[in-house]
Amino acid sequence: MPDPGATDSGEDASGTTEVDGERLQKVLARTGLGSRRVCEDLISAGRITVNGELPVLGRRVDVDVDLIELDGVPVPVRPGLVHYLVNKPPGVVSTAEDTHDRPTVVSLVPDEPRVYPVGRLDMDSEGLIIVTNDGELTHRLTHPSYGVPKEYLVQVEGAPSPGAIRELREGIELEDGLTAPAKVAVVAPTLLRIVIHEGRNRQIRRMCDFIGHPVVRLVRTRIGPVADPSLTPGSYRPLSFDEVRALAAAAEPTPG
Repeated sequence: MPDPGATDSGEDASGTTEVDGERLQKVLARTGLGSRRVCEDLISAGRITVNGELPVLGRRVDVDVDLIELDGVPVPVRPGLVHYLVNKPPGVVSTAEDTHDRPTVVSLVPDEPRVYPVGRLDMDSEGLIIVTNDGELTHRLTHPSYGVPKEYLVQVEGAPSPGAIRELREGIELEDGLTAPAKVAVVAPTLLRIVIHEGRNRQIRRMCDFIGHPVVRLVRTRIGPVADPSLTPGSYRPLSFDEVRALAAAAEPTPG
């Protein structure tokens, strides 16, 4: 049913033209958040904001400009956005293009639309990486002001002592500064589960080198709340709407 006092032409009852764009509830429903009625209820409940402000029901928005959030977390509203979870094999570089003709992580997903990896895994490392054309999500997952925990299974040379494990947990003084405390669990004598929220270049490898136990194999198994042990190396799948929102929610400002 049309909103009272408005027409499909975008004019209200007095003939005044409304802001160009689509009605907010229609935009939200298209993302998969719920039916238009559900989205209207979310707007009425004050859970939706547009550019940080509470909108009135029936507001029109420009999906290319306006920031739409649910409970303070951005909603991916631009048409054509894709979000892939990829299991990168070793030997594949996590860039969109490579000047040395090495296989890239982007070559593992469809050619269209054009997408980019979120962050990096070095060529010898393997495991989960997100590939997308969603600039807002990419910013939240990679900007230094946010911190998304990432979990790795790390096979190292030798069995680290309790003291070495404690060093990893408390922070390692690398050439680019002290690392934030890591969560470290010993899975087996030479196998560690490490969770960090920083994105420094080859960070875990450098941390393990520092304690005298170089990395033999490194596999990223989780990005924020997203994991998928059934995803085989070299394969990908689309992320669900709930997974995309959960990733954005996991990107919280780091203390500073």
